[in-house]
Amino acid sequence: MKDLSNYRKSYEKSALLEDNIPNDPINLFHRWFHEVQDFGGIDEVNAMTVASIGLDGFPKSRVVLLKQYNEEGFIFYTNYHSEKGKAIAANPKVCLSFFWNSMERQVIIKGTAMKLTAEHSDAYFYSRPFGSQLGAIVSPQSEVIPNRTFLESRLQELEQSHITIEPKRPTNWGGYLVQPHSIEFWQGRPNRLHDRIRYTLDSDFSWNVDRLAP
Repeated sequence: MKDLSNYRKSYEKSALLEDNIPNDPINLFHRWFHEVQDFGGIDEVNAMTVASIGLDGFPKSRVVLLKQYNEEGFIFYTNYHSEKGKAIAANPKVCLSFFWNSMERQVIIKGTAMKLTAEHSDAYFYSRPFGSQLGAIVSPQSEVIPNRTFLESRLQELEQSHITIEPKRPTNWGGYLVQPHSIEFWQGRPNRLHDRIRYTLDSDFSWNVDRLAP
């Protein structure tokens, strides 16, 4: 058995106090996101974990890329026929989480996922590189395939057939907007007395703020 009990560090880079937070969690997320982007030394600051409840009843988490955020929520794109797409169709309650190790920070978002309009998904799809557009068409995401050659052969065929024709977005590929119900900000602190500030959406769409014990 591998003993990991001595794997530990002291978190001392920052603090999260009530006298320095905005009333709206999106503003705090924006501040943290750009601090990590500018000073955190992370390649993909927009990488986040999406957790959903699968059709088999088990939770499953996977890393995807956040592509937009605003006052309405957080946007990512995927194949609607994928495992996560089917899970969201059956139960749209999801959890998003960001772990920015270099800044000793986490953000945990509980919310409800809803499909974006076709127009919104089109706009993003056609902004992607040509290869990424074809990849979305080629891959039967989450399905069992015989081998790697299966994908590469399909990609070559599509490349030949789309030399002069622009690819069209598959109707089963598009975006989700996750509308948050709660957003928790976690800042590592010494002695494991971490700062945890949770924003919870009230019935009048205002945000309640609570401090949670670490």
